[in-house]
Amino acid sequence: MPATQPSTEHEITQSVDLCDGRGRLHPDARGWSRTPTLRANLRGRHGRKKRWDYWNVNTDQVVVSFVYADIDYAGLANVWVMEHGTDFQATAGVLKPLANGFSLPEHVCTGIVEYRDQSFRLRIEETPTATLFVATGTSPQGPIEVDIEVAKPAGHESLNVVIPWSDRTFQFTSKQNTRPAVGLVRVGDRSWTIDSSHDAWGVQDLGRGVWPYSNRWNWAAASGHAADGKVVGLQLGGKWTEGTGATENALCIDGRLTKISEELQWDYDWSNPMAPWRVRTPSSDQIDVTLTPTFDRYDVTDLKVLRMEVHQCFGTWSGRIVGDDGVPVQIEGIRGFAEEARNKW
Repeated sequence: MPATQPSTEHEITQSVDLCDGRGRLHPDARGWSRTPTLRANLRGRHGRKKRWDYWNVNTDQVVVSFVYADIDYAGLANVWVMEHGTDFQATAGVLKPLANGFSLPEHVCTGIVEYRDQSFRLRIEETPTATLFVATGTSPQGPIEVDIEVAKPAGHESLNVVIPWSDRTFQFTSKQNTRPAVGLVRVGDRSWTIDSSHDAWGVQDLGRGVWPYSNRWNWAAASGHAADGKVVGLQLGGKWTEGTGATENALCIDGRLTKISEELQWDYDWSNPMAPWRVRTPSSDQIDVTLTPTFDRYDVTDLKVLRMEVHQCFGTWSGRIVGDDGVPVQIEGIRGFAEEARNKW
């Protein structure tokens, strides 16, 4: 098999609008870019519009995730902390009917999103050089306090792509990884330092789109150093993009993005999520990596009309990848996760 396959998708090199004047997918938005310059001017289609910012900060000690989402008929703000090895967890947040008080900027990866009440606060602020997170809340494990900065290295590239099911249902996603993180996390009398000595990286999943009611997806991400010292990021997806002519698959090696247009082959067991997850390019040697899980974050929200279920398995990735330069890169034990989500929303 060849080592790589060239991208077959259109690369966008200028700012575009997601929607046209009727609220349908703008023809110029079809494709992908290396920087998040899109304007998510969603309108109409009440109940079908989904907007979210998800972040995950992973170190050798702890995982912290943040969610700020408006899915039209509900708003969600949440922070979650998990300690590697002990499986200690703590979470705080809110779920608000009709997303009252929730707002996200049209220009992606800009501005501030914030939720605040007497018991919980989450603030995500975008600056030219970093993304800043502040979260406070109460949990059975004690008060949660988070203050983290995720850097935006100069020239760093990310995957920004529109998945077009049709001109009326579509999703823009910005997937970013290998962004260094610093800060502090406290839960009760426990605390963790976030910095380079703990191999701390931030991963983003930003979404803006108009979705079908029932859907299923795979997502996997990882950040770390390869055996040769290169900084390596995995961005792998599946299921939800099939048949659209677009994928959310890419590698980030030393800040440079390699776009992968091929749908990936995922081998894992939903009924046994702690077994290995293998992901590979079926017609080339570009990706062949395996996640060895150490923790399964299983979550289900069942409000009848609204149902979301996910296995998000954290662990370490090993295997082989090949960037645009054709040079194989061996990875061994870099931290990340893989998930399957099943939604009716």
